[in-house]
Amino acid sequence: MDIFLSFSLFPLHPPNPKPQNSNLISLPTNIQTTTFTKRQFILRTTSLSLISIALLQHPFAQSLALAETSPSPPSKALTGIANTKSWFQFYGDGFSIRVPPQFEDISEPEDYNAGLSLYGDKAKPKTFAARFATPDGSEVLSVVIRPSNQLKITFLEAQDITDFGTLKDAAKIFVPGGATLYSARTIKIKEEEGFKSYYFYEFGRDEQHIALVAAINSGKAYIAGATAPESKWDDDGVKLRSAAISLSLL
Repeated sequence: MDIFLSFSLFPLHPPNPKPQNSNLISLPTNIQTTTFTKRQFILRTTSLSLISIALLQHPFAQSLALAETSPSPPSKALTGIANTKSWFQFYGDGFSIRVPPQFEDISEPEDYNAGLSLYGDKAKPKTFAARFATPDGSEVLSVVIRPSNQLKITFLEAQDITDFGTLKDAAKIFVPGGATLYSARTIKIKEEEGFKSYYFYEFGRDEQHIALVAAINSGKAYIAGATAPESKWDDDGVKLRSAAISLSLL
């Protein structure tokens, strides 16, 4: 059975469409794992080399077209992470995330009348738990929250992203088919009760470059994604990657 996940891969004002690159990159076999304490992760995001996606507004089948071709281009490889300590920290339902300077809140307004009908109508769930963008709408940072069993059917309530399988297994859920995968990493954050794992993916699709981080807590999947046109990634990629990686579960 196909399970669909709604994200927003495209910016608010997408550029003119261009022919899609048909070259696909297979997931790396040398998967890397990075471990931090929660304090280091929140206050110092300077020495990570990691991860990708910005959330899709239309559904796509959770499948990843894996093809064995040449390694990803050097110019697309991870090059660094910025220190986000001075950025505004947004607190949402069970998570926090750092927002780059000049980004504006474009989240949906709350509909306080929803769900109060005498006929028993239920409140419509928000598409995004958080959503920020540059003034021109070309660069977007989003967070979505979904029940983990909507993404992958499990007999027990998922408590960690590793319940979805390995980094490569989970790519079939978080990386859309036809995307060119540039990097995939596992980040482990030390907490009082043990370690919390985060999966990071960075990829390109339809002239867009995406950095995505996913984590799970108490049966909910938290997915942060930052996206921009490929033409802007060389200048703003470190900033956007750092924003996605700043996702922290509370």
